This record gives sequence, structure tokens and C-alpha cells, in this order.
Amino acid sequence: MHVLDLISSRHSYRGTYRDIPVPKADLLKIMQAGLDAPSGCNKQTTSLIAVDDKGLLEKLHQVIQPAAGETAPAMICVLTKRIYAYRDKCFAVQDYSAAIENMLLAIVALGYQSCWYEGHITDEDRIGEQMAQILNVPPEYELVCFLPVGIAKDQPSAPPKYPFEQRAWLNGFGNHA
Repeated sequence: MHVLDLISSRHSYRGTYRDIPVPKADLLKIMQAGLDAPSGCNKQTTSLIAVDDKGLLEKLHQVIQPAAGETAPAMICVLTKRIYAYRDKCFAVQDYSAAIENMLLAIVALGYQSCWYEGHITDEDRIGEQMAQILNVPPEYELVCFLPVGIAKDQPSAPPKYPFEQRAWLNGFGNHA
């Protein structure tokens, strides 16, 4: 699939997944795509944990409330380490966002679906911290996101998007191409 087609065909999938394991080789390719993302001042603040062990997935899903991605046969947890690039600038959010987008594209390219769950686990209930404890994540890391990974049971649907002309211009705000 051409990369531009891949980008426009990727959509968040919040449905049920088929009970078909994701091969470890595919999980490693997806994680490598994430680690290949750019990183502010090359500080490489993003780390990843793939989980495909059914018992461990069950423990993680016990703390994810409300439930999300619970039928996926695998997940990738995204960790960040707050490292200052220079002066008071930390690009951890940009770093892990780039990594997540790369992984979402790799997931679709390999025939799987996913959804970016971040706000769901970083709210006041601190689900990400509970997940990090289950995964033995050291305290200097923060678990900020998880991506369920699997083959979709249903076809993902595209959400409505505003027209291009309402969000993109050429040579100045409001100038149409």
C-alpha cells in the first residue's frame, strides 16, 4: 500500500477483535516503527512494551476502566521519560506522539487495527500507573498510552472530517489553493 493511501485509510478502531494471535515478529516490526520516529534533539524519550501473554493482558484489562480494547490479542504500552533537551524544553509528548503515529500506520500496513488510548489512562484515576506497576516499569518512566493490536472483527469506519478548505490554506490563512 502506498504510504499516502495508508495514512488516509487508518482510522481508530474501537470494536471487537478476532481471537487470532499477533505474531511476535509483527509486534517487533510495529515497535521498531515506533522507535524509528523522530525525537526532539534525539533524546529518544519513548520506550515500548508489547504484551501478548493472555494472563498479563487479563491483569492489565482488570485495571482499565471503562474497558477498552479488551478483545485484542496484544497491546503495546507506550512509556515516556521526561528528559530535557535543552534549557527548560522537554519534547517527550511530541516524541511519543510521533512514535504512536508511526506504530498506528505500521499496524494498518500489517493488516491489523488499533486505537490510541491515552486520556483514558492518564486521568485522575491513574490507570497508567496501575498498568506500569503490573509491567514492573521503573518510576522514572510514565506509561502514557496503550494500543490494542489485532485483526478487526468488523470493518473500521471513517469518522466525518471537515472539508480540506476549512482546515488548510496556501500562503496564508484563508487562501484557498
